[in-house]
Amino acid sequence: MHYISNDHLTIERLRQIIEDGEKIDLSAEAVEAIEKCRRYLDEKMLDLDHPVYGITTGFGSLYNVTIPLEDLSRLQYNLVVSHACGTGARVRPEIVKLMLFLKAQSLSYGHSGAQLATVRRLVDMFNNDILPVVYEQGSLGASGDLAPLAHMSLPLIGLGEVLYKGRIRQSADVWKELGWEPIKLQSKEGLALLNGTQFMSAHAVWALLRARRLSEWADVIGALSLDAYDGRIEPFLPLTHMIRRHKGQIETSERFLKLLEGSELIRRHKEHVQDPYSFRCIPQVHGAAKDNLEYVSTVIENEINSATDNPNIFPDEDMIISAGNFHGEPIAIPMDTMAVALSELASISERRVYLLVHGYRDLPKYLVAKPGLNSGFMIPQYTAASIVSQNKGYCWPASCDSVPSSNGQEDHVSMGANSATKLMRVVDNVETVLAIELFNAAQALEFRRPLHTSPELEGVIAGLRKTVPFLEEDTYMSPLIHNAIDFIHNTLAPVR
Repeated sequence: MHYISNDHLTIERLRQIIEDGEKIDLSAEAVEAIEKCRRYLDEKMLDLDHPVYGITTGFGSLYNVTIPLEDLSRLQYNLVVSHACGTGARVRPEIVKLMLFLKAQSLSYGHSGAQLATVRRLVDMFNNDILPVVYEQGSLGASGDLAPLAHMSLPLIGLGEVLYKGRIRQSADVWKELGWEPIKLQSKEGLALLNGTQFMSAHAVWALLRARRLSEWADVIGALSLDAYDGRIEPFLPLTHMIRRHKGQIETSERFLKLLEGSELIRRHKEHVQDPYSFRCIPQVHGAAKDNLEYVSTVIENEINSATDNPNIFPDEDMIISAGNFHGEPIAIPMDTMAVALSELASISERRVYLLVHGYRDLPKYLVAKPGLNSGFMIPQYTAASIVSQNKGYCWPASCDSVPSSNGQEDHVSMGANSATKLMRVVDNVETVLAIELFNAAQALEFRRPLHTSPELEGVIAGLRKTVPFLEEDTYMSPLIHNAIDFIHNTLAPVR
């Protein structure tokens, strides 16, 4: 059981919660903070002598319209239903589950004014895998992720759809089945739910968790390709990297030395004095990606430990402040840079694939014994090249765009939701390109027999061979590529 509290939540801890299927609950500290803030807001409403944005007024450019006290609950209900304007593909269930967790975490700090019942319902939905149907398109990443968070919040009030036990159903039917009543939103609550960065943050966490594993696999697969290509070990020796001092570069070179320890191929005499950049500069390129992931992780950890709605309520200071914590710029820019960093792992991978099939260094052209009659591994490189090209489009930074909204009141937006969704696609693409490189490297290594690579890497090949055989002649390749993708996706990379 994980208790939501003020304790710093790490991305690694969040990974454990999700992957181990842990249940969550509110700590006593969180319950006290939520109830204290709600009591303060309810008492404050009795003697307010001035309008307070989003609590006693309309939203966006309607901030100057004061709402009567008896309509404040209806105001919040209207906000949720009117803002549920999402379109496009459905958000992946695992990301929606992260959204539920992160929204509950953000509301638990006691600066949002949510009812305890509302936060508990989010917790219950998480624990019971009741996942709202949320759509990818609709958020500007500025006043929070308004449209996607509205879809996430619809089930709270008995509307919208949820994925439950493998079926998409009306939330009202599921609530009736479970004996749950819809939540009656109080003042400020709709805004607390919809203002926030949980759509963006959930995508960023998901991408980071995947990216860390892919970064590890990029090293393993790169080492396999280096040995298959009869590459040199000198570019990975520590002296070179100690005079540049980039942490990721040093870590990458050290890891390659460990991965290749015991290889018969890497220590044999080399006729060539130098390798192409896609091999020789692996520490610099893979290392730069590692450094970026470390930076992005610190930013996203800050974000998931924050209250990101508006206005912010401070009971102890007797203040309600309308500000901009919902603005996605702090995480939009890092997500854009992360897409660039990850795309480079795919870009350099595709170049290694190209070299493996080119017929250099005593490898047969297209990695097949009888090229001509067989096309061999000609077209997997095409596929990798097309994906790398697609990534270039995805890597255009969404955060450098802004389209004003709400009659100009919201005149600068982050577009961080677009950063988030295209980052997800880059992650998927990188996984595919690395799988294609693994497919090629495993084939190439067979032409180096009877020599062997390191025991660590031979173990990787043995695992892959359970679903991806050595190819003697042309065959239907797409299923084998997908098997290689599944292997990477479902297998931990060697940690040496």
